[in-house]
Amino acid sequence: MSYMKVEFPGGLRVDARSSRHLIKTDQGGSDPTPFELFLGSMATCAGIFALGFCKNKGINTEGLDISMDLEMNRQTGMISKVIYDVKLPEGFPAKYEKALINSIELCSVKKHMMTPPEFEVKTTF
Repeated sequence: MSYMKVEFPGGLRVDARSSRHLIKTDQGGSDPTPFELFLGSMATCAGIFALGFCKNKGINTEGLDISMDLEMNRQTGMISKVIYDVKLPEGFPAKYEKALINSIELCSVKKHMMTPPEFEVKTTF
C-alpha cells in the first residue's frame, strides 16, 4: 500500500488518505489548503516539541503560547524565514529557556526542510 493515497472528491477538494487518517484540503475554503497544512505542520511540530519538553520537566504549560510568523521573498514569493515567538508560561524556570529552544529546534518537520528529500514524479497506466 502507498504511504499516502490522493483522492479527488469533487470541486477544488483534494484529500490524502493514510492508513490512519483522511487529510482534507480545499482550495475553495471549506478546509485548509495544502499550503496552510504545510505551514500548520511546521507550527504544530514546534508546539509538540515544546509540550513534550515541558511535560518531561514537569512544567505547567498553561499560558505557553507559540506564534509563527513568516518573511517572504518578494521576488520569488517563497518563504525566506520562519520565526517562532514562544511566550513562556508564568513561573517558567529561566534555566530551561535555552533547552526549550533547543527542543523546538529538533522538530522533525524543520529537520526535513533543512535536508530536503529528492522528489520524483512518474506516470503509470
